Amino acid sequence: MLILSRKVDEKIKIGNDISIQIIGISGDQVKIGVDAPKTVKVFRQEVYDDIQRQNREAALGSTALDALAKLLS
Repeated sequence: MLILSRKVDEKIKIGNDISIQIIGISGDQVKIGVDAPKTVKVFRQEVYDDIQRQNREAALGSTALDALAKLLS
């Protein structure tokens, strides 16, 4: 993991198309802005984790339904 120090209004570049800017710092909270192409999905970690959990549950659910349908046919 790369760890960088930045001040308000300073940026970090990721590749040619993505930049992260420090918008503000208040106590233990940092506000950042992410500028990325629309094709790049940007999520907070907890939202990403929830999406992954929902996808796993949906995949397991459809597998169970497929197995049940095979048993019934």
